Amino acid sequence: MEPAVDAFVIDDEAGICRYLSAALGQLGLAAESFHTADAAIAAFERGKPEIVFLDIDLGGTDAVDVIRALGEMRYGGIVQLMSGAKSALLDDVHRIGALRGLNMCLPLQKPFRADAIRQALASVPLWDRPEITISLAPAIEPRLEEAIANAWLELWYQPQIDLRTRSIAGVEAIIVTRHPVQGVSLIEGLLPQASPTTRAALAERFLAQALDDWSDLARAGLGSRIAIAASFDALANGNLMEVARRQQPKSDLWPRLILEIGEHEVIQDINLAHEIATQLRIHDITLGIDNFGAGFSSFERLRELPFSELKLHPGFVAGCGRDDKNAGICRAAIDLAHRFGIVAVADGLESEADMRALQGMGCDVGQGPLLAEPMPKSELMDVFGERARTKHAWIG
Repeated sequence: MEPAVDAFVIDDEAGICRYLSAALGQLGLAAESFHTADAAIAAFERGKPEIVFLDIDLGGTDAVDVIRALGEMRYGGIVQLMSGAKSALLDDVHRIGALRGLNMCLPLQKPFRADAIRQALASVPLWDRPEITISLAPAIEPRLEEAIANAWLELWYQPQIDLRTRSIAGVEAIIVTRHPVQGVSLIEGLLPQASPTTRAALAERFLAQALDDWSDLARAGLGSRIAIAASFDALANGNLMEVARRQQPKSDLWPRLILEIGEHEVIQDINLAHEIATQLRIHDITLGIDNFGAGFSSFERLRELPFSELKLHPGFVAGCGRDDKNAGICRAAIDLAHRFGIVAVADGLESEADMRALQGMGCDVGQGPLLAEPMPKSELMDVFGERARTKHAWIG
């Protein structure tokens, strides 16, 4: 049996491959090198490392070929781009990876020092070996049926932070899998294999749990708003809406429930989406548009829809503090949201520079690893409850 490989180095320059492999070896990590996209992609079929160091130009092939393949196989490790190309090109390739759901580190500009390698490894689970690791990109997952049968699915909560005051604005309810060996990861990697019936059943189950949890969250000062992802199909079939209406807390303090629907789903049937959103508003439930920006040109078709928030796509949030293109898209989305009197939410915040840029643009709410990772309800209440009850509490 071949020994496990911790890292892939994909670069057409043999010297770079030797340098990186030696540096990784000194840090206790086993690395394997490849000079073309085809060779690397074939190796991924045999096993997936925790991190990939990826050059842009691979001598006839390129990083986009690798990124496409990694996106299709739902690779859950870290992708560390590196190149001597102009930073604008490097940033564009980085954006492609982010939009395909990959966990992209900030690009490394060649030449780089050995400490840059160590910094990249800080994002790798095997490096710091936390007790529980959350992968924000899809991980190598068991089958969904296995996760359901073994009760590995749980509802966790990620704080959403008011970017003006840095106090808690609310929470997003997120379904995770707690695998006994692989640890904790988000459920997105499981959903593509599920039938519409199974996805709808999961949405109904965890929406009901989130509504039940609201009373505890409210007592801890965390119940100002609660958001949860919902598929368009699940809303259209009526059952999810019935759960939301039936189990919504009967309390004068109940703020609002936000059901988040992907932008790409909404634009498939604008008329039906308008009908659903209007019906939800009757019951003080609002619709949010998730992952906004990937189909930015579709906004003209969305503007008549009665939604309450736009959540910016993480691929555009990442690097918006230094990337003019990302910054321009984020600023335009935030301005559009405010023009229609709704909330702009930045998803996937990872750096202080990006947060400062978004604050300067007037973004209302942020969430992401920089501010807080998803966590179980009990931990959320212990960690953030007291600060949330303090009027001028600051987070971070």
